[in-house]
Amino acid sequence: MKLKDESFFKTIRNFLTLYLPKQKCYSQNTINSYRIALNLFIDYLLKVQHVPIFHMSFSHLCKINVIGFLDWLQEERKCSSATRNQRLMALRAFAKYAGFVDAAQLSIYLELSNIPTQRTQAQIVEYLSEKALKSLLLQPNINSNLGLRDRFFMILMYDTAARCQEMLDLKLRDFVLNTKSPYVYITGKGSKTRAVPLMARTIKHLNMYIDKFHHTHLGSTDDLLFYTTIHGRRNQMSPDNAAYFMKKYGQAAKLLYPEVPDRVHPHQLRHTRAIHLYRGGMPLALLSEFLGHVSINTTQIYAYADTEMKRNAIKKACQQPNDIEEKPIWENDEVVIRRLCGLI
Repeated sequence: MKLKDESFFKTIRNFLTLYLPKQKCYSQNTINSYRIALNLFIDYLLKVQHVPIFHMSFSHLCKINVIGFLDWLQEERKCSSATRNQRLMALRAFAKYAGFVDAAQLSIYLELSNIPTQRTQAQIVEYLSEKALKSLLLQPNINSNLGLRDRFFMILMYDTAARCQEMLDLKLRDFVLNTKSPYVYITGKGSKTRAVPLMARTIKHLNMYIDKFHHTHLGSTDDLLFYTTIHGRRNQMSPDNAAYFMKKYGQAAKLLYPEVPDRVHPHQLRHTRAIHLYRGGMPLALLSEFLGHVSINTTQIYAYADTEMKRNAIKKACQQPNDIEEKPIWENDEVVIRRLCGLI
């Protein structure tokens, strides 16, 4: 059966295979997210609107259908507001590209731009106190190879504040140690690379790990830093593997130290490092660069989340006048004295 509107599917193909990867230079994960959004929209047209795929055209990418699609995501697929908003952004991006290719389709983008996003709940940042973190790192049995690996994984993740996938993607050649300030190259979202300094204690643990799990020099190969061995072959460690052992150690740590959260997961170490650095005085702009955030607005969550700093600020603000040692504003300041006397 012949397609009713060949340009619709041709535009989708060019959007996913040419525009996003080659012109926008988006990562494969981002492209996959756009692909999923478009596939879901087509599923909605098929299953709910009963539009045969051969009859689909740009006319179906209208405000009414898109709003119905977004409601369907939440009501039938139980998607969150954040996911709903992400799917809307993907359809808008596609409509914008379609308008760029063919000005006749520009009205579609204008229609979709008028669809409001949903307000989402403020993100809750889960992090570990310094005592809880210490308790967690004491749980692996470092006399076993896996225990040594797991402890080093958590130490390195905390030190670099890397995302879990960034940790799993690390290769031996990413480490630069023969310099005054050793560092590691971390490749994050959008294939953007950042250099993150390494603490001396982390390097000691790194060398111990290399002695056990690698028989080559750092910086010399493309071998993955972390791996699992299946049938004698090395494979990249999975995020599920990291989540599993961190959950296990978190449960063990909580039995000894109740302040440990009920559920410990890899991304908590990234949050924990960010909170500790911010509390230690690192400016948000520098923290944003350290974490690999595209926008400093993303980093603001750590300023909102640090209740300890808020508590200290409130305590300071609520001090009674008698508790504060007041000094005359003119003390040891000749210029102020002259100004108060009207001499200058």
